[in-house]
Amino acid sequence: MGYVLITGATGGLGKEFCRQLINTDDLFLTGRTQEKLLDLKAELLKINPSRKIEIYSADLTDFNQREELFCYIDKVGIKFSGLINVAGVDTQKEFLKYTHEKIVFQVRVNLEATLAITHAVLKRREKDLKILTVSSISGTVPMPYFAIYSATKASLINFFDALKSEVKDAKITTLLPGAIPTREDIKKDILIQGWTGKASAKSPEYVVKKGLKALNKNKRICVPGAFNKFVCLIEKITPRKLRNAYIAKKWKNKEKDAF
Repeated sequence: MGYVLITGATGGLGKEFCRQLINTDDLFLTGRTQEKLLDLKAELLKINPSRKIEIYSADLTDFNQREELFCYIDKVGIKFSGLINVAGVDTQKEFLKYTHEKIVFQVRVNLEATLAITHAVLKRREKDLKILTVSSISGTVPMPYFAIYSATKASLINFFDALKSEVKDAKITTLLPGAIPTREDIKKDILIQGWTGKASAKSPEYVVKKGLKALNKNKRICVPGAFNKFVCLIEKITPRKLRNAYIAKKWKNKEKDAF
């Protein structure tokens, strides 16, 4: 059996994927900070000392660092039985307030890097392969004042839906969570949104459990939580003009500049 590659492994959601997979799979973990990866590896080995864990620090938005990662994978002869695409950035603000660098950065993290890593894993796969990609319910509709994030997450939904038809012998699932209280800024956002934020929010443990269950069943899409499923349904039947106006009003005064 090959390794499961987890991107964004040192973030709140990435760590939870690691914790839930360490008893069943050997793991290959990536993140931007070597120290955090070493700490995570030590934590996981305490849970299951018999598992093999590889770590490699890299900025996945950097083409050269991605190439170095792939070269290392080939050098040690690793093949993959799984891929968990977690790495992402959730900057939110009016589009005109972005710098050129911030536009490029968010697109590279959320979309370019995810597709590049997926392509590399498919080239280095075991016979049985599972791919789970973290998108968002924010990707199901356009979101004024959260436009780049929603656009990149929508691209992931469409891409992996298409890939599922191309790579029929792999299990491919896209995960569309609502808010996940993994960081203090996200917890604050949930409180600001009031009851809808609280209803949408699900713990990392819940989201990962539901995502992995859906992946094992080879479901195309997984939306964790009854309220989030309801939101997706309402969005589909609400007129676009009304829906966009509501979203714009809700998000206009919320700004967050990640990383």
